[in-house]
Amino acid sequence: MSASGEPSDEVLDTLLTLGLAGQRRPIPRYAGGSRVPGWDEPADLAKDPAEIPDPATTDVPADLREQIEAHMADYPDRRSAVLPALAAAQRIHGWCSPEAIEQVACVMRVTPAYLESVATFYDMLETTPVGRHSVYVCTNISCSLRGADALFETISQAASQEPDVNVRSFECLGACDIAPMASVDGVYVGPLTPADVPRLLEDLLAGRPVLPDRQLARRAVADPHANSREFASPEPDGE
Repeated sequence: MSASGEPSDEVLDTLLTLGLAGQRRPIPRYAGGSRVPGWDEPADLAKDPAEIPDPATTDVPADLREQIEAHMADYPDRRSAVLPALAAAQRIHGWCSPEAIEQVACVMRVTPAYLESVATFYDMLETTPVGRHSVYVCTNISCSLRGADALFETISQAASQEPDVNVRSFECLGACDIAPMASVDGVYVGPLTPADVPRLLEDLLAGRPVLPDRQLARRAVADPHANSREFASPEPDGE
């Protein structure tokens, strides 16, 4: 600062460089006016319109077609069945492959592009090839504080040579009461320790129920009718 209270030439130069002296430095922009390339590129209106796959030339497995049609019957708008339909295709194909998406689009009478926009948004729908078995280890705060990071590392290392097992960390699976836990092919199991990993993988690869004594769905609860749809209700202790 000079004796008159005005900024010195050195300070002014610095302010000008930073764009803080009433002069803004030009912001680099791309052709469409965006600071980031690509995201706001206009649609190519000259392209052929998206087409719904032709049922006459699209082979759809009978069981997949049956599942999709059953899901569509549950909703007044068939598009509401997109998530369960894609999940059904993933169970059959192992992932939402282009072929799987084509088959779902054919049955639902929507474009594959519409389904891709949904599949790429939800991270439990796989758009690249993965193992057919999923092991999602919760690593959010409650599980992390109880050892989930070590659990995840142990499972990842143990399954590293098993191409059919897809292991990944996951943000909050909503089962803090059994932390640390994992979702194994959709079944919540916990609490888990690294020592449980060999048996977990052994059960999974052998097609057996994974650690049944640790499954959330099999735990005794106050409601005597709970779990009776899939598992027999546990007998009360002492009887």
